[in-house]
Amino acid sequence: MGQSIAITRTEHSACDFRRLASREKDGQVVRRLLALAMVLEGRSRGDAARMNGMDRQTLRDWVHRYNADGVPGLVSRVGAGPAPVLTEAEMAELRALVVNGPDPAIDDVVRWRCIDLRDKVAQRYAVYVHKRTVAKWLGKMEMTRLQPRPFHPKKDAAAQEAFKKTSAN
Repeated sequence: MGQSIAITRTEHSACDFRRLASREKDGQVVRRLLALAMVLEGRSRGDAARMNGMDRQTLRDWVHRYNADGVPGLVSRVGAGPAPVLTEAEMAELRALVVNGPDPAIDDVVRWRCIDLRDKVAQRYAVYVHKRTVAKWLGKMEMTRLQPRPFHPKKDAAAQEAFKKTSAN
């Protein structure tokens, strides 16, 4: 078995770790602080890790993080995630495209569906995404996918009203 890693920062005692844990709102940080407190009190790393729901190796990693960054180093880091597929300018163009609506002569559709927008994005920007991704983009732009009920361009409003008056309820 390898040599255990020592806690080299001395600004906090086990009592300080427990006090910090009582004020902390993030449960993961609380577990890490309590594990460090137990190590400073003389418990074995295996016992301290097991009692706080982690593996001994995981506790070792958190000791390294604490030694390097102090208590702020015990907060879980969240990755930035994947890079956006479309730039800000391209997203603005997509928004304008959706707001203006399709041209039936050019786009062969009378209203945009996610699958139609996906094809348009692939055509314009050579970016191939799933139709669900387009739906997520619309959600981020605070645009609803709900459309008003379509109407026939040759409808006769007067004939509809006359039909309503003569029909039996």
